[in-house]
Amino acid sequence: MKLTTFLKHIGTDNSGATAIEYGLIVSLIVVAMIAALNGVANETIAMWTDVSDTSEESMSR
Repeated sequence: MKLTTFLKHIGTDNSGATAIEYGLIVSLIVVAMIAALNGVANETIAMWTDVSDTSEESMSR
């Protein structure tokens, strides 16, 4: 399918509202995933910092 044919099909499609709703749902899921991954990343960084600090303390004794 050519790009111009595809764009014309999208322009005449009456189910655009459904596509927009699905797009909004997907975007909300992505935002939630980013927030969750950010939280996991912060916890992981804190854990490895603690491991590093503990290792340095043990090696300096």
